[in-house]
Amino acid sequence: MAGGGFITSASSNNFEAKITPIVIISCIMAATGGLMFGYDVGVSGGVTAMPPFLKKFFPAVYRKTVLEKGLDSNYCKYNNQGLQLFTSSLYLAGLTATFFASYTTRVLGRRLTMLIAGFFFIGGVIFNAAAQNLAMLIVGRILLGFGVGFANQAVPVFLSEIAPSRIRGALNILFSLNVTIGILFANLVNYGTSKIKGGWGWRLSLGLAGIPALLLTIGAILVVDTPNSLIERGRTEEGKAVLKKIRGTDNVEPEFLELVEASRIAQEVKHPFRNLRKRKNRPQLVISVALQIFQQFTGINAIMFYAPVLFNTLGFKNDASLYSAVITGAVNVLSTIVSIYSVDKVGRRVLLLEAGVQMFLSQVVIAIILGFKVADHSDNLSKGYAIFVVILVCTFVSAFAWSIGPLGWLISSEIFPLETRSAGQSVTVCVNLLFTFVIAQAFLSMLCHFKFGIFLFFSGWVFIMSIFVFFLVPETKNIPIEEMIERVWKQHWFWRRFVEDEYDNEKVNADYQL
Repeated sequence: MAGGGFITSASSNNFEAKITPIVIISCIMAATGGLMFGYDVGVSGGVTAMPPFLKKFFPAVYRKTVLEKGLDSNYCKYNNQGLQLFTSSLYLAGLTATFFASYTTRVLGRRLTMLIAGFFFIGGVIFNAAAQNLAMLIVGRILLGFGVGFANQAVPVFLSEIAPSRIRGALNILFSLNVTIGILFANLVNYGTSKIKGGWGWRLSLGLAGIPALLLTIGAILVVDTPNSLIERGRTEEGKAVLKKIRGTDNVEPEFLELVEASRIAQEVKHPFRNLRKRKNRPQLVISVALQIFQQFTGINAIMFYAPVLFNTLGFKNDASLYSAVITGAVNVLSTIVSIYSVDKVGRRVLLLEAGVQMFLSQVVIAIILGFKVADHSDNLSKGYAIFVVILVCTFVSAFAWSIGPLGWLISSEIFPLETRSAGQSVTVCVNLLFTFVIAQAFLSMLCHFKFGIFLFFSGWVFIMSIFVFFLVPETKNIPIEEMIERVWKQHWFWRRFVEDEYDNEKVNADYQL
């Protein structure tokens, strides 16, 4: 799903470091940043299934779903561009903000960029909870989107730079885990607020996003900036003092010297985006972009955004649809934990390929059941079939959550070389948000036109993803980043033709100049 990814360290050295209180605070930062993003993803589908919310902002949808039941196709009753814009505007705004956030993260620092994200989140929550019309609601979503754009750039980089190397990998997927917890929390809140009498439960659902927003803002005020950021901006001595503080030791000279050298090398690369287009960087760029596209075209965000709406479409009652969304949210969390414990044991490729088979089969079976049991104007989805559909959706969600969900970010963060890593991260985030927007804006219309075939559409993309992974995605488990060229790209049957000649030529030119 959409979300941030971590830029892992370029070094495999284990410097002396303790897990200090400031590192613990950083973990809380990861939780609040991930929770905020996950809550925004989960809350939109729940409130759009609440009749009072639809009556106030989307009366046309309210008429089709409540007043004129049975007159419109089951698959088309939620097809409304304004309703889709309510969900998708957040991701379009996040995409736009990413370009500004890349600049502020580098020039103003990670901490200040996170603070900006917190302020955007708080502003968006206020607009949404107090919304009186659709324009006010969309403005609130756009502000939240700006917060997502700034947070997704700054929080992952902040965490990867401040964490000791031995827990940096776990923090990578921990961010994805907290996104899933945020989605589950939103589903639980929606389930509770949907029972509030008086029609204002949706305001509480949207307003409770203020809790993680406030925590993120307060956290950004309390923590110091990373040593990497301080050194990068010329505040070398301050960076060294902060390094001693976060590592809990005065013996930081080896790590400090490596940070200074990494900063020097990074500053020598004047045009990282131009460098990213070089032939030798083609494998990393193609794989990172493809994984982000595949991540969205598995259909996961369509299910997470619109889970209550989707279950309503399939014939579930309102309470049952929200309850089913809570179940899928819980499966999402538990399966992401599986990924944390297995990714460095069984490897990236095994998880991706196994999950590809699981996602493909579950979506095909869902399509077959709906094709026979859910017609345009009536449904024959008995209780037994309804439970089976929920089980199949959970099977799909679990496979996604231990594979392409977190691994799409992890693999992208570990394959770029130092000189193109920041540019590569920006491209990765932008592509992810762009296709998240596309799916969010198009899904309800696609559901109306494709009907049960929507699951066949997504399963087709899962099949293509599995073929791509099998032939073109190498295993990167336990390989230091600085050894990727020799041990991964130069050994791969296809990608070696892109890296061998250019890297060898660069080495010859460097030797000649010496």
